[in-house]
Amino acid sequence: MSEISRIPPSPAASAPSEAAPAKSGNAPKVGFVSLGCPKALVDSEQILTQLRAEGYETAKSYQGADLVIVNTCGFIDAAVQESLDAIGEALHENGKVIVTGCLGAKKNAAGEDMILKVHPKVLAVSGPHALAEVMDSVHLHLPKPHEPFIDLVPAQGVKLTPKHYAYLKISEGCNHRCSFCIIPSLRGDLVSRPIADLMLEAENLFKAGVKELLVISQDTSAYGVDVKFRSGFWNGRPVKTHMTQLVGALGELAKQYGAWVRLHYVYPYPHVDEIIPMMSGGHILPYLDVPLQHAHPDVLKRMKRPASGEKNIERIRAWRAMNPDLTIRSTFIAGFPGETEAEFQYLLDFIAEAQIDRLGCFAYSPVEGATANELDGAVPEEVREERRGRLMTLQQEISKKRLQAKIGKTIRVLIDSVDRTGGVGRSAADAPEIDGVVYVKPPYEPHKKLLVGEFYDVVVTAADAHDLWAAA
Repeated sequence: MSEISRIPPSPAASAPSEAAPAKSGNAPKVGFVSLGCPKALVDSEQILTQLRAEGYETAKSYQGADLVIVNTCGFIDAAVQESLDAIGEALHENGKVIVTGCLGAKKNAAGEDMILKVHPKVLAVSGPHALAEVMDSVHLHLPKPHEPFIDLVPAQGVKLTPKHYAYLKISEGCNHRCSFCIIPSLRGDLVSRPIADLMLEAENLFKAGVKELLVISQDTSAYGVDVKFRSGFWNGRPVKTHMTQLVGALGELAKQYGAWVRLHYVYPYPHVDEIIPMMSGGHILPYLDVPLQHAHPDVLKRMKRPASGEKNIERIRAWRAMNPDLTIRSTFIAGFPGETEAEFQYLLDFIAEAQIDRLGCFAYSPVEGATANELDGAVPEEVREERRGRLMTLQQEISKKRLQAKIGKTIRVLIDSVDRTGGVGRSAADAPEIDGVVYVKPPYEPHKKLLVGEFYDVVVTAADAHDLWAAA
C-alpha cells in the first residue's frame, strides 16, 4: 500500500537514529495516520497544526513522506490490533515511524512497552495528548526548517474533518473508574481546558466556515470539576468553567454565526437539566449523547457507573417533557460479567420504555488492564453476541417507528455531500459517522442546487430504521 488512507473520518527507549534528510530538498514532509475516537482525532489535529506552523508539509503517500506519525487507539482488542497493523504497514512502506496515542501508554502482561515489543524499529513512542513529546521526536529525526511559516497556519488550525464541521475537545482524561474501561490509565484524570481558550477556538472555527461544532470529552458534564468551576473571561465578562455556562456561551456564539452546537459524552447529572431549555433556539441542538451502558442496578454497580437505571429513566422522562424534540443517543454493553438473563431482560425493558432514538450496543469484550476482568460470572461469547443481536433487533423497531413519525414534517439539514441525484445531509438528530443520514432530493428549479456545508429546510418523504428521505 503506497497511499496513506487511514485518516478519518516520552521518547521511546530505542536509540536515536540519524535524522533523515527531506526527500525533495524543500520542506520536509510528514505522513500521518490517525486512528481511534474523535478525542484522538483532535490530538491529531493539534499535532498537524504544530507541524504546519513549523514549516513541515503533510505527505499524501508513504513514499512521499520523510517520516510517518501513527496516532493509535488502545481501548479494546480490535483497536489494539488495528493500531499494531497500521504501525507495521507504515514501517514496511516507509521505515521511519513515530508512534503516539493511547496504545503508546499500554504495557503488556510482562510490563513491557506493547508497541516496542511488537515493533522494535519504531523511532519513538509516546502516550495520548503528547504534543510536546511528538514534536521533540520529529525534531530529532527530521529537523524542522530554518524559517517557520507561521503565516501559513489558519487561526482554526489544521483539521481532519470536512470544512463545515469540527470537534471541540473541552477536557482530557476522566475521574470515573468504570470497571470495563482503561481510559484513566491511558489519559489520566480530568483536566479541563480554560474556558477562554475554548471560546476563542470556537470563534475561530465559526469564522472559518464551520457550521456544526461537536463538543467532546470523556465526561462533558464534569467540565470544570477539577478547577472548582473557577471563572475565566470571554468578551470582557466572567464565565465559569462549568458545563452550563460553557454551553450557554457557545450557544450565543453559534447564533451569531448561524451554526449548530452538538453535545457528546454527557453523563446524566442533575445540572444537565439546565441545558435542555437552551436547546429551543435551534443552535444548541436538541441532542444528547448519553453513554448509559446498562440499566440494571446490580450490573451498573459491577460496572462502577455513576448512576442507577431508575434515575436515568426519570431523567429521560423529565428531559423529554421539557423538549419533546430531544434526540437521545446512547451506548450499551451486552453480556457484561455476571449479567443474568433476568438482568439482560431488565435492560431490554428499559430500552423499550426509554425509546432511545439512536443506540449502539457492544458485546462485552475484555480489555487488558480493566478490573472487570477479575469479576466472576464471565458470559460465553456466543451468549454475549446473541444478546447484542436481540437488543439491536428491539432497537431497530424503536428507531423505525420514531423515524416513520417524521414523515411529512419539515426539518433542517446540513448537507455533507452532493452528486447528480441530490445530496446527503444530517438533521439535528444525526451526528456525523455514528447516526443516520437524510437523503435529499434536489430542488426542481434548474438554477438551484444543493451545496455542501449549507443548511436547507426539507420535507421528509420516507424513512426506514436508520435514515430519512426528503425533498428540498
